[in-house]
Amino acid sequence: MKGLYKKIGATIVGAIATVNVMALDELNVAYFEEWPMPFEYAKQIGAYDEALGMTVNWSAFGTGTAMSAAMASGDIDISVSQGVPPFIVAASTGQDLQIVDVAVSYADNDNCVVASALEIDASNASELAGLKVSVPIGTAAHYGYLKQMDHFGVDVASMDVVDMAPPEGAAAFAQGSVDVFCGWGGSLRRALEHGNVLLTGAEKTALGILVWDVTSTTAQFANENAEVLSTFLGVTAASNAMWNSGGFTSLMLPHIARDAGMDEAATADTMSTFVFPSVSNQLSSAWLGSSGVEFLKGVADVFVNAGEIPSARGSYAGAVNTDGLEALASQ
Repeated sequence: MKGLYKKIGATIVGAIATVNVMALDELNVAYFEEWPMPFEYAKQIGAYDEALGMTVNWSAFGTGTAMSAAMASGDIDISVSQGVPPFIVAASTGQDLQIVDVAVSYADNDNCVVASALEIDASNASELAGLKVSVPIGTAAHYGYLKQMDHFGVDVASMDVVDMAPPEGAAAFAQGSVDVFCGWGGSLRRALEHGNVLLTGAEKTALGILVWDVTSTTAQFANENAEVLSTFLGVTAASNAMWNSGGFTSLMLPHIARDAGMDEAATADTMSTFVFPSVSNQLSSAWLGSSGVEFLKGVADVFVNAGEIPSARGSYAGAVNTDGLEALASQ
């Protein structure tokens, strides 16, 4: 066994052979700090370097937009957990990027919250008409809001929509200045102290309302380094499978927390809201086989309507490359 599997003494998804690298001497990968994920365990123990047979240089980034720019310049080969919105912006404005896997789903970390005093839930959502809602326009949260209102049959034109960043929206929500908050992260957690969601993360996902990050690269890199890419994704998939099994938490958590620059309690709390889909799940109609591609188009159309990008592609199927995942699934 190679790399990660030898180190943990057990096979999770099957052995990955070390790549016989010819063209590459090293790999440059972007990731986010304070965004804890299972791959960071493999990163910490050097499993990527061992499986790939080369040095992997990891660079922390602050935004997905900066990741796009770094891939465009050639400074970064692969970006882990790039947000869908910045990916869509780049892919819609001429950059030939491709999604190569679903890095993480966090539907419970991005949602709309209704003020508790209104006593509105999924059973009487029609009463949202006429209410004031804070929404960060042009974001995945905006898309999620529109899709939820469509699901409940609420005409968004009947609502007073205010464009507010999540921190501002959460403050306004706490003060009672808005009736509904839409946003993510810490702002969402603060909003939940004063209200309730209409749909859980699982319920939204079942409806095709996805909140997720991707692993991305350029089409050129994917075409020229297919084996490297597949092996990289394989180590990531193995790390996800380890975490999902629940049997390696005590082993992995300290490494992940250290790499994310967080304490273990905060790391565990954050990761409890994350879902790391298996390879077969990613290839299914729930993700890259259908719904995920449709979601990309939906986000792009929202951005066009919001004036964030001049136009959207007719389809984003060409921006999804599942060759690496399919190679893993065939092993």
